[in-house]
Amino acid sequence: MIGFYDYTTLLTYLSLLSACTGIVVALAGQGHPFMACFFLMFCGFCDAFDGKVARTKKDRTDMERNYGIQIDSLSDLVAFGVLPACIGGALILDSTYLKELTDLYRDRWFFVIGALVLFAILLLYVLAALIRLAYFNVTEEERQKTEGGVRKYYTGLPVTTASLIFPLVMLVQYMTAADISLFYIAVALVTALAFVSKLQVPKPGINGILGMLAVGILILAVMIVIMTLTSSSLSFFSIFVSH
Repeated sequence: MIGFYDYTTLLTYLSLLSACTGIVVALAGQGHPFMACFFLMFCGFCDAFDGKVARTKKDRTDMERNYGIQIDSLSDLVAFGVLPACIGGALILDSTYLKELTDLYRDRWFFVIGALVLFAILLLYVLAALIRLAYFNVTEEERQKTEGGVRKYYTGLPVTTASLIFPLVMLVQYMTAADISLFYIAVALVTALAFVSKLQVPKPGINGILGMLAVGILILAVMIVIMTLTSSSLSFFSIFVSH
C-alpha cells in the first residue's frame, strides 16, 4: 500500500477520523452541533502533539517528513475548516432567530436568503482555512531550505485555534439558552480574516501547549456538566409530566 503507517502518523489519522465523525454528528439533527464540539476538541488535542511525536523518530526520511506535513494540513482542513463550518451550518438551519424573523415578515424567502448569506460566510471561512494551510506549507518548505529547525512565529492565526474558539462560542448558547447562530457566524468571519491576515503569532512552546490543553480540558468539563444537568432536568420534567 502507498503511504506511511508508523506511529508518527497515528495522531493525524485519528484527527481526520474524529473530524469526519464530528461532521456527521453536527448534521444529524437538533442538539448535535454541541456534541460535534467534542470531536473538534479531540482534533485539537491530536494536532497539539502530532508534530512532537513525529520528531521523536530521528531516522525519518525527507519523504516521510514531507508526507507528514502534507497529511497534517489536509487533515487540518477537514478538522478546523470543514467541521466548524458544518457546526455553523447546523446552527443556521435550526436558528429560532431566523425562523422568528421569517414568521414576522411572513415570507419564507427571508429565511432562504438569510441562510444563503450566512452559508456564504461559512464557505469563505473554509476557503480562508485552505489558503492559510497552503501558505504555511509553501513558506515552511522555503524556510526549511534556509533556516531548518522549528519556526518561532506563524503568519496568520493558526487554523488549529478553531478547536478552542468555537467550543467557547457554543458554550454561550448552552449556558444562556440563547440562539447564537448569528454570533457564531460573526466569529467565523472574524476568525477567517485572522487566518489570512499578516498577524505574527508566536509558536507556543510546551508551556503554551499545556496551557491551551488546560483551557480545553476546562471547556470539556463545563460542556459535560451542562449536558449532565440538561439531561437530568429533562428526565425530571418527563417524570413530573407523566404524573
